[in-house]
Amino acid sequence: MAAKRKRAALPAGKAKRSRSAPSAGEAAPEGGPRERSVPPQEYSVPPQEYSIPPPVSQGKWKNKERVLIFSSRGINFRTRHLMQDLRTLMPHSKADTKMDRKDQLFVINEVCEMKNCNKCIFFEAKKKQDLYMWLSNTPQGPSAKFLVQNVHTLAELKMTGNCLRGSRPLLSFDPIFDREPHYALLKELFIQIFGTPQYHPKSQPFVDHVFTFTVTDERIWFRNYQIIEEDASLVEIGPRFVLNLIKIFQGSFGGPTLYENPHYQSPNMHRRLIRLSVAAKFREKQQVKEVQKIKKKGTKVLVEEDPTEVVFETPAEEKPVEIQLVKPESKPIVKDKKKLRKIQRKKQKKLFRTEG
Repeated sequence: MAAKRKRAALPAGKAKRSRSAPSAGEAAPEGGPRERSVPPQEYSVPPQEYSIPPPVSQGKWKNKERVLIFSSRGINFRTRHLMQDLRTLMPHSKADTKMDRKDQLFVINEVCEMKNCNKCIFFEAKKKQDLYMWLSNTPQGPSAKFLVQNVHTLAELKMTGNCLRGSRPLLSFDPIFDREPHYALLKELFIQIFGTPQYHPKSQPFVDHVFTFTVTDERIWFRNYQIIEEDASLVEIGPRFVLNLIKIFQGSFGGPTLYENPHYQSPNMHRRLIRLSVAAKFREKQQVKEVQKIKKKGTKVLVEEDPTEVVFETPAEEKPVEIQLVKPESKPIVKDKKKLRKIQRKKQKKLFRTEG
């Protein structure tokens, strides 16, 4: 291999001239413009300084609530999107893989302990069409089971509202939550689960949206609204769903029943009643058809003649009977009128000849 060529060293008198301005001791060349002397500190490159911004929240995170949000296998796409929306709205939440449907529900307490979570939202799917939601305070309890209805996700609604990711929400409850004891228990459960702890590392110190829990028709309606600063009006963001309470248990995912909703109707019973109503309507139509057939087949009742019907009848004039002895001539069926006229003229000529 060829050796690398080295640059020749310059002679002692011909040193490489720097592009910087001349130093203070050097004089300006004759005939050229005079340059002022610049201290060497002005041309030195300042060191690069990196400033670390202070944290957003200066307080200390005391309320260490962590919520585990996951589901069982067999959920549909709408439930998966709803679960992802709740994880986005709740910065203090954690995710986990789907649980097998063969596993018992008390296994969730161990999963929460491994994930270092003390609250849990578990979505349970049955028959690929019914969705149940469990809200639990692990591992001691209590826990509540709901039937989720009328689910609408963020991507599906396309609402005009918007909020900052990770901001803390306000929680608004219906006045009935303070009157009934089971609603008061659910209110405390909702506050601990959906309320973002203050000074959480992943949260922002802003309040720009509100979660509303309204009780109507024996169901809890969940809505998410944006708070507009100008006039303090509300614009819906989403998602939205309805919770139909089934039972409240003393333990976590089981235990003695504290409250059972008397107005709850299972989806299987609801579908059964719909099928029965449809069958009853069909049966009623069939019975009506059979009755009509029997009426048609039955003997008709003869109505006696009314003697007063002939009072206003006037007899018509009798006309003499005319008997035609000659067979009428058959008229030719001709569609063209010109041909018909020619045939008539020929007949007239024949009659004149016979008469003559």
